[in-house]
Amino acid sequence: MWRPLHARWKLFWKYRYLTLMIVPALAVLVLNNYLPMFGVFIAFKNINYIDGIWKSPWVGFDNFEFLFTSGSIWRIARNTVSYSLVFMIVNLLLSVAIAVAINEIRNRWLAKTYQTFLIMPYFLSMVVVSYLVYGFLNPEKGFLNHTIVEWLGRDHVFWYSETAYWPYILTIVSAWKGVGIGAVIYIAAIAGIDPEYYEAAVIDGASKWRQIFHITLPTIRPVIIIITILNMGHVFNSDFGLFYQVPMNAGPLYPVTDTVDTYVYRALKELNDIGMSSAAALVQSVLGFALVLLTNASVRKIDKDQALF
Repeated sequence: MWRPLHARWKLFWKYRYLTLMIVPALAVLVLNNYLPMFGVFIAFKNINYIDGIWKSPWVGFDNFEFLFTSGSIWRIARNTVSYSLVFMIVNLLLSVAIAVAINEIRNRWLAKTYQTFLIMPYFLSMVVVSYLVYGFLNPEKGFLNHTIVEWLGRDHVFWYSETAYWPYILTIVSAWKGVGIGAVIYIAAIAGIDPEYYEAAVIDGASKWRQIFHITLPTIRPVIIIITILNMGHVFNSDFGLFYQVPMNAGPLYPVTDTVDTYVYRALKELNDIGMSSAAALVQSVLGFALVLLTNASVRKIDKDQALF
């Protein structure tokens, strides 16, 4: 409803302290999310360090040809989208399962301990993770070759030159690192469920499994849908550290580990062309935004109340 200027000023003055509390968060939002958007025009320029960003010549869509005329475009697009979808599904299922399992632990101290250990991998740098993985996969002294492979009576596996294993390895590493922090959201959602629902279910003779499938999961479904919609915006992005550091940038593994982000990074190192990397980032952002809109529209068509907007 429209208010006169003096009425709006009066309302602002009434809630001035609450408004001041918003200022720091608003400043962070503007600095990190909105100001960088002015850099979009870099994707349409041939950046010259002598002339600077503003005086560099415009080249139109020439920078985008770097991606779409590349012979590797289908390979890197396939890897990026496939891994993103698999990671999203696997991490979602495991995060929800872990959240439900921790919620069922009656000993709160034990539940907090499990939760802490599950979250810890999230805070490890991908460089550290890459060396942990290397400790398992080293062809000569790796844990897997010296224990499981030798116990099975097979020759040592040269993991960093065998492409067949890496889709599984990357999925396991991604889940190990991200599932714990993902479960926190669902644990918080489960904590908000009214205990009276469970008490009524116990009186009706419902088992734990029935309580999970008929109370817990339907109640946290809106949170699952919102997280899924937001994650769809990252389908065309990949975790650079996971795909570059963990495989140790091994050339023989490029067919299954090369994604848009790693491909652009390698090209940037060779060509030193910021415009091309900006063009790739812009394409990823636009496609991700379109996917969020499409996913949200699909959800709204099925159940309007569950849509994000």
